[in-house]
Amino acid sequence: MNSLPFGRPGKWFRGNLHTHSTRSDGHKSPAQVCSVYRRKGYDFISLTDHFLERYGWPVTDTKPYRSDLFTTIIGAELHAPKTRLGDLWHILAVGLPQDFAVTGKRETGPQLAARAARTGAYVTVAHPAWYDLTDRDVLSIKSARAIEISNTTCGELNGKGESVGHLDRLLSQGHRYQAVATDDAHFRPGKPDYFRNWVMVRAQRLQPDSLLAALHAGHFYSSQGPEIHGVKVDRRAKKVKVRTSPVRKVWLTGRGAGADSQIGQLDMTSVQLDLSKFQGTYARITVADKSGRRAWTNPFWL
Repeated sequence: MNSLPFGRPGKWFRGNLHTHSTRSDGHKSPAQVCSVYRRKGYDFISLTDHFLERYGWPVTDTKPYRSDLFTTIIGAELHAPKTRLGDLWHILAVGLPQDFAVTGKRETGPQLAARAARTGAYVTVAHPAWYDLTDRDVLSIKSARAIEISNTTCGELNGKGESVGHLDRLLSQGHRYQAVATDDAHFRPGKPDYFRNWVMVRAQRLQPDSLLAALHAGHFYSSQGPEIHGVKVDRRAKKVKVRTSPVRKVWLTGRGAGADSQIGQLDMTSVQLDLSKFQGTYARITVADKSGRRAWTNPFWL
């Protein structure tokens, strides 16, 4: 429970951890990408261009676009051969050093992810449902802290942008992952893949090092719109109280089919859920507003 951010000192900062620019296959320049997210009210982004030879192995420098009200975390989407289905790996690394480079050695996906993690990067398994990543593939990225559970552009491209099933299946087997939602924005004409998935990070300062530390600690939740204001667990009474912006549905889920929920025809902002029926080691909370937009807490451990 200690990893949940609610009630911790600091402020909420809204950010997108997966974005592309003209340095790889995006359709806006780094300056334009930062500008549109800043003008939309985001506090930070990580510009994660594809770390591939055909793009010149970019680790895009976004430091010139930082200000007192908007910042960036240096990152990249890493690729290496090959998954069990024979595809290139897609691995998010947020918080890379600017001089992260190819080594001249042929690296596997797990090796490349491990090297990124050793620099202090926050490593996430990107959109596993989009390219049918197996559970064995996910588990082989031992340095991964999170699974990307909702990805805007993957939903647009093949309808497989949701990877919550990967998360729950592995959590139920005792593995520990956080959950991130991202845009993976490319700004393709006619394909709106932006401003629809983000993270809300609880950090002391709007600075890259503070945000990165909060990500590693799990001090965030993910959202498509709803806000989660508080989660309080009463272990003695086996109850969980959840405070939110107006929503219509709140689910408490864990291992297997066990759940408790509140479903309303009118908006709710505070609900109490029953923890007594849960077996296993974890639970997590999902909420949905009247438009169906969701928000997800990270798992907490029972």
